[in-house]
Amino acid sequence: MPVQAMTQQATRHARRVYVGGLSPTANEQSVATFFSHVMAAIGGNTAGPGDAVVNVYINHEKKFAFVEMRSVEEASNAMALDGIIFEGAPVKVRRPSDYNPSLAATLGPSQPNPNLNLAAVGLTPGSAGGLEGPDRIFVGGLPYYFTEAQIRELLESFGPLRGFDLVKDRETGNSKGYAFCVYQDLSVTDIACAALNGIKMGDKTLTVRRANQGATQPKPEQESILQHAQQQIALQRLILQPQGVPTKVVCLTQALNVDDLRDDDEYEDIVEDMRQEGGKYGKIPS
Repeated sequence: MPVQAMTQQATRHARRVYVGGLSPTANEQSVATFFSHVMAAIGGNTAGPGDAVVNVYINHEKKFAFVEMRSVEEASNAMALDGIIFEGAPVKVRRPSDYNPSLAATLGPSQPNPNLNLAAVGLTPGSAGGLEGPDRIFVGGLPYYFTEAQIRELLESFGPLRGFDLVKDRETGNSKGYAFCVYQDLSVTDIACAALNGIKMGDKTLTVRRANQGATQPKPEQESILQHAQQQIALQRLILQPQGVPTKVVCLTQALNVDDLRDDDEYEDIVEDMRQEGGKYGKIPS
């Protein structure tokens, strides 16, 4: 085997990136063309002129691809593209499962170049992949049926997110029941953790804490914000609870007491009043 081929084989794990969440219409050519174009646009090409992408493998059933770059450095630069919009939807860019960080570190840079022009492709540094650091939050105990949109809506009760990642099974694409997030305003980190941790969601209980367990308690001046946030969360819980099967029956509570029912005439008046009021909204069969 030629030396160059041996080198390519040895570095392949560090030159490939995993791209998840592809649209059903994606194919090898469209993925290769897209990533070669955006790599050039952000200044991520470091191996000379030409396309950065040398090979693409797509699993259409599971909607992911492995995109192989020319060099280890270009693959690391591609990691900055996490969350980029491809064919109308954001895709996840990750290291593949066979990636060996220790070995890769001896082959070239393992982090994206900080000077990449991500704005050229509509990204901002850390917009999707900015999930490292002391303010990263772990959100566990999520019901599996919660969608990304529902979880984001819950978390964003405290403010806009800088980064969010719902962890999914790579084989099935189903939620694993936990996520990570970082807020744009880092001062709300502890407020969000305190308000969300221990909340019941369906048959699950949320575990929300700093991912690296350096958690601190909210400061006294944050208590009023926390109280308001907890009220917001109570409303969100009602919204996110699985709904029962709709019926034609309406239950009215605290509308009368036992004494009201002892007098037959009073009872008839109550029934007639309820029929009249209810009839304003539709026909009442019984």
